[in-house]
Amino acid sequence: MSWFIFLAVLNGVCISLSRILNGRLSLSRTAMISSYCNHLIGFIFLSLLVLVVHGGSFSLRQNAPLSAYAGGVIGVLFVAVNSLVLPKIGAMRTSLLVISGQMLVGVLLSLILLLLKGQTLLAMIWPIAGMILILLGVSLNQQRQVTSDRKPDAELRRHVPNKKKPAS
Repeated sequence: MSWFIFLAVLNGVCISLSRILNGRLSLSRTAMISSYCNHLIGFIFLSLLVLVVHGGSFSLRQNAPLSAYAGGVIGVLFVAVNSLVLPKIGAMRTSLLVISGQMLVGVLLSLILLLLKGQTLLAMIWPIAGMILILLGVSLNQQRQVTSDRKPDAELRRHVPNKKKPAS
């Protein structure tokens, strides 16, 4: 079990690093170029990994339903939107909002499953309380950021060369 916990934490570290690197790339290029580079490098890496693990012999399902490709489309949108948003609102706030969104969807799915199983409202009290706490945390963070004078993307922009600005 501890191995899987380690893998989950490592996954979080990789996602955070990927977001920051894509955000920096989108500052000097565009969010779409950043997303393209991310997925091209990921495709190459995953292809090499599959070849190593499967010894060069693997087969793809020829009759996969169209919905099987939804994850790829959602992944591209996630990276492109993340690359666009991260330089504007900062790495910490972007990560907080992305994780909050993931938690909210998880809670909503749990609520839907509980309703489909015919559970009572009492069985749904904890998921509802969790959703309220997530929304409260995001709201409190937003209020704190509004009252703060710091720029969330200052740290990110410090290491990226400035684009030429027209002379006044």
